[in-house]
Amino acid sequence: MVSKNQIKRITSLQQKKFRKQEQLFFVEGVKGVQELLDSNFELLELYTTNTKLFAVDSSKVYAITSAELQKISALTTPNSCLALFKIPEVKAFEENGLIVAVDDVRDPGNLGTIIRLCDWFGIKTLYCSEESVDVYNPKVIQATMGSVSRVNIVYGDLSQFLSKTQLPVFGTFMNGKNIYKESLPSEGIIVMGNEANGISKPIEELVSHRIAIPRFGDLRATESLNVATATAIVLSEFKRFGI
Repeated sequence: MVSKNQIKRITSLQQKKFRKQEQLFFVEGVKGVQELLDSNFELLELYTTNTKLFAVDSSKVYAITSAELQKISALTTPNSCLALFKIPEVKAFEENGLIVAVDDVRDPGNLGTIIRLCDWFGIKTLYCSEESVDVYNPKVIQATMGSVSRVNIVYGDLSQFLSKTQLPVFGTFMNGKNIYKESLPSEGIIVMGNEANGISKPIEELVSHRIAIPRFGDLRATESLNVATATAIVLSEFKRFGI
């Protein structure tokens, strides 16, 4: 049985300040939990309606009912399990290869998808501006589908980072150069902007290469692409060029 204190503690982790205070986050669903169990993330507690799903230390497993899971879940329709993990220490990273940077990406689903894309395309480091949504937000974690354990995610002053780097800095703009006609390097920083406003003015001034994904429709009336969709196209082209 889940105690009131456990329910309060787990549900509080839906808020960034409590995740930071406790240095904990949670993930839901069999695939997401198993992915993190197979990683270097440290499990604290596992709540499940089926204790046979995972081979873990029984002292960390709590058998609960579906009704109890509903009380601690952040999902409208909870899966069969929820696990608490310790937030790992931030790893140092080397400025080589391709690095993706996000400038004030606020939507959890978008950031989670971008993390999955980094994992898919072999991007080792994702640099997030301090204004971007927290990677340990439950909705971000859910959207990563376990990729959060395979990408080094760093938060910091994006302007300062870009002003000091020796790598070329690429940014996507409507008036940039056609990405399909550009020679793309194997090293560089790719900046993706905010969902509504794109790349901010201070960051725009630090972009050395302006690129664009051209529109091909007859009317060409669509104003912009979803940031995660745009990231997929840009990464695909950078990697295709390097094959």
